Amino acid sequence: MNFKLLLSFLKDLSENNHKEWFDDNRKTYENLRKEWLQFAADAIKEVGKFDKEIASLEPKQCIFRINRDIRFSKDKSPYKTNFGLSLSKGGKRDDFCGYYLHVQPGASFLAGGSYMPMPAKLAAIRQEIDYNADEFLGIVENKKFKALFGKLSGETLQRPPKGYEAENPMLAYLKHKSFIAEYKLSDKELLKPDFDKKLIEVFAGMLPLNNFLYRAMEG
Repeated sequence: MNFKLLLSFLKDLSENNHKEWFDDNRKTYENLRKEWLQFAADAIKEVGKFDKEIASLEPKQCIFRINRDIRFSKDKSPYKTNFGLSLSKGGKRDDFCGYYLHVQPGASFLAGGSYMPMPAKLAAIRQEIDYNADEFLGIVENKKFKALFGKLSGETLQRPPKGYEAENPMLAYLKHKSFIAEYKLSDKELLKPDFDKKLIEVFAGMLPLNNFLYRAMEG
């Protein structure tokens, strides 16, 4: 993947977010999209080696359209200024946990876990954390996990969730509405020749968390 060209294209698009500019640069976008599909195929192959839930995905299931849905938005800019790759059990439209790469000049990152799961799945995750606290702590407080991601991130409640007491020793985690392992990427890191290896290393570091969340969601 030519990340140098991709970052340059996205930077220019953010400064010229209108149809006339995009039409003039459509060929560049189409070539980048083809490369992105191949990059997605390679990522699926490598991640599928350690997470079987990913192995059967199709690249087109895992990438996003460049066009924004502006129907209900005050911002009428027609195009997204990032490329995204989402590897999860049902592709990008599924709310199971997975792996995500976000490429945007100065704001790229890798993320894994579960983002804003639906209420039934959120309740199941909280129950699993409560019932298997030692196992969960062994994942999110593991030295390797903390070295890659720091602490678990994601939006949290202000008060204990319904059914849990304020004295619960796992309350800080039970308050989470998302359960995210995030690794921030600099533009410089994206441009390194071995970035594909770093991608797989970081995604592999998310596997214990994802396995725990998969199990909870599937009951």
